[in-house]
Amino acid sequence: MRWFAFVLLLGLSADIRAGEFFLIPENNPKPIYPPALLRAGITGNVRVEFIANADGSVSKVRILESDHPDLAEASRVAIEQWRFKHWTVDSDKPAKHKIIAPLIFRLDLDSPIHTNQWLKKLKCRDVNEQLLNVPESAWVDAAPFHYTRAYLSNVFHVTQLPKEQRLEWIAKLNKRVPNIVRSCRSGPVLKYMSLLPEEIRQLL
Repeated sequence: MRWFAFVLLLGLSADIRAGEFFLIPENNPKPIYPPALLRAGITGNVRVEFIANADGSVSKVRILESDHPDLAEASRVAIEQWRFKHWTVDSDKPAKHKIIAPLIFRLDLDSPIHTNQWLKKLKCRDVNEQLLNVPESAWVDAAPFHYTRAYLSNVFHVTQLPKEQRLEWIAKLNKRVPNIVRSCRSGPVLKYMSLLPEEIRQLL
């Protein structure tokens, strides 16, 4: 899903000459981005502390910091399932390692490189194709709307747009989704971009 995680898995050895001891991930499922936050364009960071055990299991998962409680919960659920390659305990490799994992939830990580160019070229007939057998309740999650939210939430715009304004524009887009879909169905040659709220069109 749309997330990013840097995990520096470095254990400190009692014998400094032994150097660094790196854990080897074997099964590290990604946190599931909470759908409501994804639709609303809410991004954030989470810092999680946990213990990696010699048998490869994880224990004592603890949230140190989080920008949103739902992101914290998604991170906790995922990390509790993490598994690492087991290791033999010896003087260089203790039975437990305390790890701190920073997780970054972003919308734009799987977007096309030139998302705005793709959105500008998108025709209503393409939107219609994508929503052919999609129930109305799921229209808001379709690729055109997801990529529009992702474009508004990319690193450049996060630094340029006040957060409240960006979230307000995304909420306005989400509210307009049913009208956009119906307009596309009656006018397949229309450009998708022409149906977006004015502020978003100007940004594209």
